Amino acid sequence: MRLHSGLISLAILAFGTVASAQSNSNRVAVVNGQTITQEELEKAAAGELKGIETRKLQNDASLAQDKQEILQKALEELVAGKLIEAEAAKEKKTKDQLLEAEVESNIDTPSAEEVEAFYDANKDRIPIPKDQALPQVKSYLIERSRSRYRDMLVTRLKKDFGFKSYLEPLRAQVATAGFPSRGAANAPVTIVEFSDFECPYCGGLFPTLKQVEKNYPQTVRIVYRQFPLSNLHPHAMKAAEASLCANEQNKFWEFHDSMFGNQRELSLADLKQRAVDLKLDTQAFNQCLDSGRESASIQTDIQEGARVGVSGTPALFINGRFLSGNQPYSEIKDVIEDELQRKAAK
Repeated sequence: MRLHSGLISLAILAFGTVASAQSNSNRVAVVNGQTITQEELEKAAAGELKGIETRKLQNDASLAQDKQEILQKALEELVAGKLIEAEAAKEKKTKDQLLEAEVESNIDTPSAEEVEAFYDANKDRIPIPKDQALPQVKSYLIERSRSRYRDMLVTRLKKDFGFKSYLEPLRAQVATAGFPSRGAANAPVTIVEFSDFECPYCGGLFPTLKQVEKNYPQTVRIVYRQFPLSNLHPHAMKAAEASLCANEQNKFWEFHDSMFGNQRELSLADLKQRAVDLKLDTQAFNQCLDSGRESASIQTDIQEGARVGVSGTPALFINGRFLSGNQPYSEIKDVIEDELQRKAAK
């Protein structure tokens, strides 16, 4: 009986020792006799740790985009070289003779007045004194003209000799189901926009996307995802929440267009007045906005955006193909047309 009791005592002692060891291994500090655990530490640092994870996601996506751009540029150079060789052989010229006739002889040499005008229009972005900048501006304008004529030549030769790229564009998988959208549900091209209602560049893109909607009514669908830059825009978060509160009453796009139509009035009072002007159920809207219940879904959008490389706004994904910033209509149109051609070829 004593032996049995002794074994029980040893077992209890051993269990206590293991438990103590496990507890000690989980502690990161002891202050005034109180233990601070790893869990407490991570909870206290949760906000900044989340920021690191967000930056990691953005960096990973950015590196993938950089790699794709490098491959695309290298492919374009290979294709251009082969086309110029083929045309030179056809014309019984050397490559240099062909380029001299088609490119170098057409280059526009800017006048002193044109160089000065370009400098004046862009001097805020030029970090060197004017006397040093002017020769560089002239060289830049000459090189820009050379690139334009070379691009025109390559474009013509692609048509003459035939060209088809099988290099698939880098595509991010961005969820669209359940988010505000407009356009045909079965449209072959979907544009997902990550945006901020207070961002001036997003405001600049607003009429461009309206033009896209007008010109591609059956072939383009636009999906809106939230990405308020609260560190830069103090009203952006509540504006994002307000759009989703309006969405609860099927008025997202009316609220969206109203805010981008006047980005100066985005205070809490302004948002609530918009609900009145747009004839929403103001009691339900105000309760939604004051409760902050849409903030969690906005954080989900921000994390999703970070995962696919969004670090600023606006950011577009055209069938998953990333375009950053306030892009001109021509750039967006080129990607849309390329996507439509790819769909038609399948």
